[in-house]
Amino acid sequence: MKNRLSLIYKKLYSYFGPQAWWPAQTPFEVMVGAILTQNTNWSNVEKAIANLKKQRLLSRDKLSSLPQKKLAQLIRPAGYFNIKAKRLKNFLRSLQANHRNIPLTKTSQLRNWLLSINGIGPETADSILLYALARPVFVVDSYTKRILSRHSLIDEPATYEDTQRLFMQNLKKNTRVFNEYHALLVRLAKDFCLKHKPRCPICPLYDGKTRQP
Repeated sequence: MKNRLSLIYKKLYSYFGPQAWWPAQTPFEVMVGAILTQNTNWSNVEKAIANLKKQRLLSRDKLSSLPQKKLAQLIRPAGYFNIKAKRLKNFLRSLQANHRNIPLTKTSQLRNWLLSINGIGPETADSILLYALARPVFVVDSYTKRILSRHSLIDEPATYEDTQRLFMQNLKKNTRVFNEYHALLVRLAKDFCLKHKPRCPICPLYDGKTRQP
């Protein structure tokens, strides 16, 4: 399994090159983006973040003091804007109370803290840990599970934790590699391993054995 996961990474990196993900100017912007990207695509999140930047509101203190209704309107392009505004407010309140402890806190404790915030699940928590806080935690999403399932690396009902464990136990805990690997899997899913009508014969990972959906 170690060799196979390593080979997948090498093939994807050789084909696509570095992905420079997460596209953000500050760790805080990554945190906000991780919450906004729930159940939507990144182009919509970019529009929402652009709205916040235009109003010069993309900081912890300014968003904390911004009325929730106003925040909801600004992030409207990201979809589910009322729900996401509430989730952002939940996160901001908790961040305000805990931000001083973040640099010295163990990764497992940080993850538990993030998961304790209403509206933050494993994928969002791990995205914040990896991309904003540079902690070696592998992020799993639907793209990851789709690709691994089609290559018979996981079973169809595999949980988030099962899939994450596959990477965490078989790869060295390296923040840069985890960052790049996840971004490359996302790129592969969007360009080749499509949910419907995957482009298997021209996929950089195709070996003639990929399971069709």
